Amino acid sequence: MSRIDHIDNPNAPEPNSVVPSTTAFVLDSENRVLLIQRTDNGDWALPGGAHDPGEYIADTAIRETKEESGIDIKITEIIGMYTNPNHLIEYSDGEVRQQFSICFRGEQTGGTPTTSDESTQVKWFKRSELDDLSINPSMRMRIEHGFEHRTAPYIG
Repeated sequence: MSRIDHIDNPNAPEPNSVVPSTTAFVLDSENRVLLIQRTDNGDWALPGGAHDPGEYIADTAIRETKEESGIDIKITEIIGMYTNPNHLIEYSDGEVRQQFSICFRGEQTGGTPTTSDESTQVKWFKRSELDDLSINPSMRMRIEHGFEHRTAPYIG
């Protein structure tokens, strides 16, 4: 299924769903961030995905990181909540989802970078290597907030 992110696009379709989701900001021992290249749009992103019934929201970030990247993590804090009503995600099946994502800071506990059905590449990047990557603005904001080590979670 393909995906188009609409951010501040006045011609975007109207949303028809809101699905809680998570992303995980994980640094390695060299202060490099874990990113996946998405199969649905080719962008680079923090690993993450939709919350499943019956699981704690932090467990969503742990599960999605493992599924998409092969990396095992534990959650250490919340970086922020991202609910911009002007960020809509349009899927090829007709769903148009309003963004609702909680970004967690995770710490690697095991695993090795491994691609999946949702990732064509899994890599660790230095902050200085991010400028030339295709990363949507909302995801780029989460990554910057993760590197900033804010004293309180972002709420927006």
